[in-house]
Amino acid sequence: MMNWQQLISNKRLGQEHRHPERHDDRTEFKRDYDRLIFSAPFRRLQNKTQVFPLPGSIFVHNRLTHSLEVASVGMSLGNDVAQQLLRRHPELTNSLLSEIGQIVSAACLAHDMGNPPFGHSGEKAIQSFFTEGPGLRLQSEVSPQFWSDVTHFEGNANAFRLLTHQFQGRRPGGFVMTYSTLASIVKYPFSSMAAGKKGKFGFFDSEKDLYMRIASELGLIRKSGDNEPLRYCRHPLVWLVEAADDICYEIMDIEDAHKLKIISYSDTSTMLLKFFDESTRQRIENRIVEEGVTDNNEKVVYLRACVIGLLESECVQAFLNHEDEILSGTFEGSLIDHISEIPHEAYRRCCSISVEHIYRSKPVLDVELSGYQIIQTLMEKFIEAAVHPERFYSRQLIGRVSSQYDIGADNLETRIMAVIDYISGMTDVYALDEYQKISGISLPIV
Repeated sequence: MMNWQQLISNKRLGQEHRHPERHDDRTEFKRDYDRLIFSAPFRRLQNKTQVFPLPGSIFVHNRLTHSLEVASVGMSLGNDVAQQLLRRHPELTNSLLSEIGQIVSAACLAHDMGNPPFGHSGEKAIQSFFTEGPGLRLQSEVSPQFWSDVTHFEGNANAFRLLTHQFQGRRPGGFVMTYSTLASIVKYPFSSMAAGKKGKFGFFDSEKDLYMRIASELGLIRKSGDNEPLRYCRHPLVWLVEAADDICYEIMDIEDAHKLKIISYSDTSTMLLKFFDESTRQRIENRIVEEGVTDNNEKVVYLRACVIGLLESECVQAFLNHEDEILSGTFEGSLIDHISEIPHEAYRRCCSISVEHIYRSKPVLDVELSGYQIIQTLMEKFIEAAVHPERFYSRQLIGRVSSQYDIGADNLETRIMAVIDYISGMTDVYALDEYQKISGISLPIV
């Protein structure tokens, strides 16, 4: 059984035995939040696709706005859970349990930082380069564990790498995050060898020892034997980070689809009102009339706010209802799976409609197809340069890569991973620009 005293630790990875001088009253978890929000990788999320193409005349969500909204909902979830847990466990009054909201919020900020350009299409392009493309020939030249990592390439594992790996040229120790914040972003706490059919995993082999150190310090339950692929139970706060993400991406995608006229106002309002029982539904509709709201976009904004408030409250209760299972590592599904029947059915209905009408819509498919081709081409050109660095064209390409990436290393796996680090860190626009330049489609204008 995991315990809250051990699970909430402000020890910093890489500074375990240091006590840096403090100049303000921020908690260690607030420092995590601040380091993330002022970092370049976080800032680059403003130019990474969430679902729809980056905005023209109509502004829709990108990875940055999505992450900020998830962090806001995560803060509410964490604060409400902490308040109830402290009532339930008064012996923890002087512990760090009250900081749960800040930890969850910081983890929410970071949860998408490892995603490559063009979202899931970019992930698939990196995987497919090795499983179906020119990278397939490299299998015999790398270790089985490394091959498993790159063929299952995952934005979640890449986020953990980004926050823990000491890239060259970055300040000593990288982000130097607290153990609890780092553990709270690892949605799939196992190695790629244990990824299974879904292909999800939480850390690359290069960061495996770091995760094991964090897990040991926090008392996370190990589920695998010594001779099995590494697998742990989730840190309990991961469930809250996941819930915040589930709430925001599903409900906000519905709002964006309405703005883009992919879903009508009638269908949108019907979907959102179905989260409530009849009497609550009537109160919401009456409030819209009383407030004199006539613009359909504003009506959707109000309905969306009501739904998010309801789902946040429901997920807090689900967490509290299943605290023992969560701490023992036996909890199954997501918090959304354990909410009340009416909002649960409405959420599932939204998911179904989103798959049918949003994620398969022409604007979304166009971005995915273009993004896939761009990332595949970048992978092909830069991996070839990393494998044959002695060639003239390779040296030219390598010269374009920032010095923080160890693309000149003696070890082939390190060079390949440096290319993946470089490409996955690009914004959509930068990836397109690189693609056009190295493909000879555009020339720089001086």
